[in-house]
Amino acid sequence: MSPFDDISVPIESRIAIGFARIGTAMRGKAWERSVAQGVTPTQADILALLGARGSALRLSLIAEQLAISAATTSDAVSTLVSKGLVEKARAADDGRAVALSLTPAGAAMATDVASWSGFLAAAASTLDAADKASLLRLLIKLIRAMQERGDIATMRMCVTCKYFDPHRYKNPTLPHYCHFVKAPFGDRHLRLDCAEHDAADSTTMQRNWAAYIGS
Repeated sequence: MSPFDDISVPIESRIAIGFARIGTAMRGKAWERSVAQGVTPTQADILALLGARGSALRLSLIAEQLAISAATTSDAVSTLVSKGLVEKARAADDGRAVALSLTPAGAAMATDVASWSGFLAAAASTLDAADKASLLRLLIKLIRAMQERGDIATMRMCVTCKYFDPHRYKNPTLPHYCHFVKAPFGDRHLRLDCAEHDAADSTTMQRNWAAYIGS
């Protein structure tokens, strides 16, 4: 036992405080850069999401992924359309639905927006390779826990994909296997938003998750 056991805020709270501080820094950078670009942070987030997905998205999916209301999303999209950064078209899978995509000008701005978090990447670059892989693994665990609690939108992560085959090999550097790429990979390669993601069924997902975390 240590006196600090009695006087310290629970470690979970300190972790949450740390993430909150990072969130504050990211919001501050977003406001700073968005004002310079003539868009709001919400509009910038929409551009970044469309740029990352590389395909047309429905309004409802954008609202879900960014955790904002449909009304807020609609207002932001209308402004982006008026600025010539986003265009509307009929969804390929449903002619009654509207899908949103980037114009060439919007794609250029989306690329710039994606660089706004560069200060955080620069900080992460100070970690050694093992710490980076461990941090990514822990982030995935946290995101997965929040997804199961309904606190965050579902992300296209390797660990929820039907192509993910965790710990197939004893090689500690490349223990996992991707049935889409048909190649082994390691924790450092794990993706948080993969374009080729195809959600596994619930049974496979739970089995793979248990194998991944070693339970």
